[in-house]
Amino acid sequence: MIKFTLKCADGHEFESWFQSTAAFDKLRRSGMISCAVCGKTGVEKALMTPRVHAGRNVAPAATETEAPTAPAETPLARTDAERRIAALRQKIEATADYVGADFATRARAIHDGSAAPRPIYGEARADEARKLVEDGVPVAPLPFMPKRKSN
Repeated sequence: MIKFTLKCADGHEFESWFQSTAAFDKLRRSGMISCAVCGKTGVEKALMTPRVHAGRNVAPAATETEAPTAPAETPLARTDAERRIAALRQKIEATADYVGADFATRARAIHDGSAAPRPIYGEARADEARKLVEDGVPVAPLPFMPKRKSN
């Protein structure tokens, strides 16, 4: 396994693991790698610094496995807008149920009263979302990709 630092056309940097360099190249060519912040595909490898371990007598530095102090301080959230989107994502994922591609059906059922009201989020095709809006179902696009769809 190899970890690459990646960068999208909008300048968002993030890290992801791949089986090999060839696997990364194959996934990138097929459009299966998207930005973890904005979801756009045009992702390239960014300049990476090697990870060098200190000698035996030096205190260990913080490791990558240590949790960040706050969600807004992650490497993905550098600008104010990115910090706000990260906070919104965290709130939605903590308070709503992910329903995947079944979003349009479930949102309509909740709106019609045939399903219990609850906060949900998921995915809908453009025509499904347009029909929900036309029918008065309160929906809004989210400014991030579901974790299941991001790297």
